[in-house]
Formats: sequence, C-alpha cells, structure tokens
Amino acid sequence: MRKFKLFLLGASTTLLSVVVVGSFLLFPPLWRLQAELPDYRHLANYTPSVSSRIHAGDGSLIGEYATEHRLFVPIEAIPKRVIQAFLATEDQRFYFHSGIDFMGLVRATFNNIFNVIQERRLEGASTITQQVAKNFLLSNEVTIERKVREMMLAYRLEQAFSKDEILELYLNEIYLGIGGYGVAAAALNYFNKSLDDLTIEETAYLAALPKAPNNYHPVYKPQAALGRRNWVIKRMVEEGYISEQKAQEVSQIPLKVTLRAAGVQVKGAEYFVEEVRRELLRYYGEDDLYEGGLSVRTTLDVSTQLMARRALRDGLVDYDRRHGWRGPLMQLESKRGVIVLDDWAMNLAHADLTPPIGKWRVAVVLDVSDNLALIGLQNGKEDSIDIVERGLVPFSSSKWARRVQREVKDEITGEITIQNAGDAPSSMKDVLTIGDVIFVEPKEHSNEFGAGSGLTPLGLYSLRQEPLVNGAILVMDLFTGRVLAMEGGFSYERSEFNRATQAWRQSGSAFKPFVYAAALDNGYTPVSIVLDAPFVIDQGAGLGFWKPHNYGDKFYGPSTLRTGIEKSRNVMTVRLVQEMGMEPVVDYAQRFGVMDRAMPLLSTALGAGETTLLRLTAAYGVIANGGRKITPVLIDRIQDRRGQSIYTSGYRECLDCNPPVWKSQPEPVVINSHRQVISPQTAYQITSMLEGVIERGTAQRVRDLGVPLAGKTGTTNEERDAWFVGFSPNVVVGIFVGYDKPTPLGDGETGSRVAAPIFRDFMKSFLADKKAIPFRIPPMVDLIRVDARTGKLARPSDTDVILESFKKGDSPTVAGNNQFYNEAFGEVPSETRRRYRAEFFSPETRAVNKEDNDSSDDPEFSVESQLTKQLPTLPILIPSEEGGTFSDDLY
Repeated sequence: MRKFKLFLLGASTTLLSVVVVGSFLLFPPLWRLQAELPDYRHLANYTPSVSSRIHAGDGSLIGEYATEHRLFVPIEAIPKRVIQAFLATEDQRFYFHSGIDFMGLVRATFNNIFNVIQERRLEGASTITQQVAKNFLLSNEVTIERKVREMMLAYRLEQAFSKDEILELYLNEIYLGIGGYGVAAAALNYFNKSLDDLTIEETAYLAALPKAPNNYHPVYKPQAALGRRNWVIKRMVEEGYISEQKAQEVSQIPLKVTLRAAGVQVKGAEYFVEEVRRELLRYYGEDDLYEGGLSVRTTLDVSTQLMARRALRDGLVDYDRRHGWRGPLMQLESKRGVIVLDDWAMNLAHADLTPPIGKWRVAVVLDVSDNLALIGLQNGKEDSIDIVERGLVPFSSSKWARRVQREVKDEITGEITIQNAGDAPSSMKDVLTIGDVIFVEPKEHSNEFGAGSGLTPLGLYSLRQEPLVNGAILVMDLFTGRVLAMEGGFSYERSEFNRATQAWRQSGSAFKPFVYAAALDNGYTPVSIVLDAPFVIDQGAGLGFWKPHNYGDKFYGPSTLRTGIEKSRNVMTVRLVQEMGMEPVVDYAQRFGVMDRAMPLLSTALGAGETTLLRLTAAYGVIANGGRKITPVLIDRIQDRRGQSIYTSGYRECLDCNPPVWKSQPEPVVINSHRQVISPQTAYQITSMLEGVIERGTAQRVRDLGVPLAGKTGTTNEERDAWFVGFSPNVVVGIFVGYDKPTPLGDGETGSRVAAPIFRDFMKSFLADKKAIPFRIPPMVDLIRVDARTGKLARPSDTDVILESFKKGDSPTVAGNNQFYNEAFGEVPSETRRRYRAEFFSPETRAVNKEDNDSSDDPEFSVESQLTKQLPTLPILIPSEEGGTFSDDLY
C-alpha cells in the first residue's frame, strides 16, 4: 500500500509539473492566438446569404438568383426529426458541452487508433459549435494552429449565443452538395420536398452529407450513399430518437431521390423574369437581390405565357417562310457523294451549332429521295458515335421552302433586308442535298423508313429555319395592369434584348386611336365628316413639300371619323389634326403615357413618335378600362427572408372594410385610385370604333374568332414596323414585329398581315375556355342606327346599318346629323375647333419631317370615292378665324 501511495504521489507531482511547465511554455503562443482571433460578435447580426426566388402567380418557381443557393429556415421552423438526425451524426452531446467535447475527443482518439490500423476513415471530433466557428470565421487549412483557434472561438461562441442560435446558423450554412447550402435547400435539391415532408430515411440521408457530400452522391455513388444513410439511421437508434423496429423497416427502403433541376421549374418566361430582375436590382440593389432571400410573387400566368410565346414564334416563323428558304446552316464534306457514319457524327459534334429553341435539334442529311430525307441527329456527346439517332423529314412538311431568288441589300451597310422567294419546290431534292446541316423539330408521331427495311422505327421531323425578323407580345389585365405574359423575342438564348420594353420604335397607325379620342373630346362625333383628299404642306425653306398618302396612294373623299380609323386613312387623319390643332394630340399622347414628350408635328398624328410595346399596350388599356389610367405591374408582392411582406402592389383604400360588428350597414366602398384620363363615354366610343376595325377594317383577319374584340393595326414607312394592339373586355394584348435594325419587312407586310394573325392565334387559345362577354357600355351613351358609310340616320330601306355610339346631346337628328363639313360640303367648324386651329396651326407646326409619315394598312378594300391625283389642281382648304374658309394654294 505504501508503494502504491508513493506511486500516486509521484505521478501527481509529475503531471502537475508537466502542466505547470507546459503552461509557461505555451502561454505566450496561446496569448498571441487569443489576441489575433477574429471578432465573433458580428455573428449576432449575421444573416446568411439566401437565394432570392421569383414565383409566377400560381406559385411556380420561374427564377432564382443567388451567390449561394440557400433557403433560410428559423430554428423554430426546422422539424425536430431533422435536428435529431444531425445531432446523432455530428454532435450528440451538443446541448451538454461548452463548445468543446472533451469526452468526444478522448473517444475519437482511441477509435482513430483502430481506424488507422484497419485503414478505415478517421472520426472527427469537432463539435457543431466548432464547425460554425470554422465555417464563419476561419479557413479550411489543416494545421494545429487553426484547430486551436477553432476551439478557442467555439468556447467564446458558447458564451455569447444560445444553443439554438448556434444550431440555426449551422443548419442554414452547411454545404450539402449539388450546389445547395442549408438543410432546406438540400431537401428541395435531393427530394423536391420541404423539410416538413421528409421521411425518416430521407432525413437520415441529408444528415449523412456534411462531412463529404460528393462521396455520397445518390446517382454516382449509390452504394456508398445507401450505406452512409443506414449508418445515420443506426446512430438515431443509439441516441433513442427512433426504435430499433422502425430503423430496420426504413433501412430496407431503397435510396430514391428526385433531383430537382437547378433554377426554375417553369421554362418559357425568361424575358419576363429578366425584366423582374432589373426592377428588383433597381430598387433593392445587388446584395439584397442575390443574398437577401427575397420571395417575389409576380403577376405572370404560366398558361397565358406559354400561349403567348407559341403565338409569337409561330407568327415570326410564318413571316420568315413567306420569304423563302435560305439554305442549310453548313455543308459537311462527303467522300464521293457518300457521308461516312463516323465522319458525320464527329463532325456534327464539333460543329458548335445550338438551336434557338429547346425542341429544335441539329441534324445532317444522310440521304434524299423525292418524298423523304433521312437525317442523322446530334446526340449531344462530343466525339461520341456509339449512340446514333436517325429520323425522317417528309417533303409534305417542307413545301414552304422556296429558294431565295433575290436579296435586297441596304445601300449603306450592304446587309440583307428583304428576301424574295422563287417557285415552290416540286420534291425534297429541290430543298435538301446530302451533307446539309439543318435545324429540325420532332413531330408527335413516328414512322419507318422503307417498308421491310428492318430499320428501327424512326421519328418524323419538320424542317426549320431560324427567323431573321423578331418581335414581342405582351398580355395585360385591363383593370389592374398586371402583366400576365411577356415574350420579348423569338429566342432568349439568342438575344436577351427585350423588344417589349427596350425597343423604341415608331408606332405608325397604332397611334391613331389617341388622335381620334382627342377629336371626340373636342367637338367631333364618330360620324363627323372629314375630307380624304390630297394634302400638301410647305415645310419651309429648302425642305420641300410634305405629302402624306394613304396605303395604295388612293383617296376616298368625304368620310366619317369611324371610317377613317377603321380603314386607317392617313390623309384624312392629317386633315383632322390640321383642323383640330396639335395641342390635344400632344396632350393625349402624354396623358395616355404613349410618349413623354410628343412633338407638335402633324406627322406625330401618324405615329412618327417612338414608343415601346409596353407603353402602347398600357395606353390601349386605358381605352378598354373605361378611360382610367392603368400602370403595368410585374410584381404582386415581395417578402423578406422571414416571410414579412415588404412590398404589395395594387393597394386600394377600402372604407369601412373592417367594422367591429355587423349592423346591416351598406357594403363597404373600395376607392378606385386610378386617374380618369378620358371620360368613360369617350373610351367606349373609341372601343366601338376599334371593334369596327376588326369587323370592317384593316384587322378583318381577327373577325373569325366571333367574340367581342377591338384593336388597331399599325405599320410605319416602308413596312419597317408592324403592330397590332387589341383587347377583349378583360385583357389587352400588344404585338410588335420588326427587324432589330429597322429595315423594310417587304411589300404588303403590314400590321394587318404580320401582327394581327399573332393576336388572332393567341386569343383563339386564350379565349377557348372562357365565355364571350360584350364590352361594357357606360351611362350617358346613346346607340343609334346609322348608315355605316355616310354616318347619317338609317332609313328603313338601308342595308349597311350599324349601331353608332353618341354621347348624350351629340346624337344626330332628322334635321342634321351634327356632322362637320368644311365649306365644300356646306358647314363650318365649331368655335372649339377654330380655337385649336388659331393657337396651334402655326408655321412652326408645319415644319414636319417628310420621312415621318405612316403607311396605312388598307391594301385590300375597294375605293368608295377616289379623287384626282393631280395635286396642283386641288387647293387646300384651311378654316379662317371668322368661320369661313380661304384657299391656301401651296403650289
């Protein structure tokens, strides 16, 4: 016993001596490390970088922006099972140690001795607090000094933060593979589930990933992943979180993952999402957008967006096909007319050709007959010829491919602007040859190449050609301004330039409704008569004469305002503005938001000013919305990372909406804060006239839909821009088509032919499951039967009769129809019109740009009353201040 006591005393003395001497030896380095520790106190206000997510109106994810893809979840919202799985795996004594688990260190040391001997993976001894210290404050270097710093910081963190706060930082910060940070992002990435929906085995798999997620990839290393998952399940049993029976049950379940594609869930809204990104960046800045965890609910309707995109693309392809087949993308070399399989497969892989649309594919023509072309398809694997895919292109889907016979080039740049197609092909051999590299799109069914050939059934494909022309479509709710769909071009992959919001183009005749709205508010009615005859104005010294003309250079004599807008008469519109003055036109262009600063020039009335599709569509929405201003809205609501709403659109004050008790009081009143731009009566009159554009005018291609619709075509000089903006009682739709560098679309390629069919095709799909409703007629409007051509009261014997809309007090009578005629037709202008003429029809307003006149969209309608084209023989009649007229012969 005495010897044992002496041994204990000696051992204790020796240990104490080692501790004392070691402390003196290590004290200076430890003091230095402690002084150099990073400031951990900022973690109290730390907010991890969290992805901002953009959602459609139905909640579908359409965009995601992040420096690190992470979803922040407060500790109280993390399911208990998830916490237990990670504690069992990473730090089972987390709630009992002070940042450093000395018992765990001893256990890991002994275990690792055997692990080294057995060549097994070493155990870690870092606590969750230590991992937080390393991830947030230190580097990943493997040194003793870094480990000491980590332990010192872990101790300090435990003194400054609660256990739950430390655990919240850890579970939201940790990297768990395939680009996901934090448990919430990992649950979506691996299983496409929220944390609440995870099963035990799925939770166990996530808890298996922190140490080395790439070593347990569920697809590339499934056996290792399954083994690690089951080990976590075993640890949960050992810690008492689940029963042994449950563990055996879930361990037998195969590892099934549903890897979620990175980024958006719904494709096809790239232009819309990019516009939302620009708006968020403008108001919140780059840090909040990419790291702030914003949750953005947008106005996008997914089904409407897909309809709009399809209609626009089909319309652009139809226009492009009318101008011929420009030939293959390239030609592969052949050996004596035969392409060797190995050669074309590898050459195609190296060709670096990317289709503009996801469904399109790159193919090479292997053989051609009169009715078919055999093609080889790009397999997407560079240098791979093991998997060869083939298909067929029938001639029936290629009859549009007329070879381009003549190309018109720009005189200055030499760029091709218009293609003129030749004769239609008679067989596939007129279209394709062996070795041609082309774009194709798969059809919905398949066929076989040659009966009895023994070949595998081959898919049918259609020949495709990427359009050179481009365009945009926009769909907006009439009452709220919510943008339901926006497609800014044929292919976002080819060009991110959004032609709905960024392209400033002349609007052409699509501007005329605002001119006619100004007229209706300044003494005119829909049946007022304006002369459609040659018009010339002197632009000043050295500038020559400006001579606006109608489409086809025809003139139609005295016509009603309704006829002027239905047939898109240019000369008549200029005469109307000359009489009325430019002040109302400039005022209305700014009121409607078409242009901020419209020039007081007559050519402005013909759409010479520049605007965007978004502005023009919103302006038409004012007309359709009873004259109330609507502002385009892309975002409904924005929430921060903790779910608090920081922005809500469309706020409308509601009086008495939250009464404490119900006492049979009147229904609460929701105040409409939208500004009244024009009266509801004027708005309906223009709507009725735009209905006539579809029924009898330049947009008759839309008439076949058989539902109440209104709209206006627009075409600029030399057919450089084609427009159609139309609306139903609930939505307004705008379409623009044109080359990015304004160049002619070709003879006859007007808004009526190019843009209106896109509107028709979209509305056909959009209205397919909706009940047709008429346009709403406001009070103080009379509907009176009149002759559609003359505007006079209809007689019983008249056949061409319409219901015309008049404001109370403006209705025609038997004695006279309250119409305006100049002296040639027996009436003089009203005092209101003379006033505008005196103030604004000055020499300055005559100095218009002779190149800014608009071409109408009326090539197909018969002449009612064509006047002489000998301009010098017909003087211009301008009202005098006294109410009469005088001849101002400009020649």
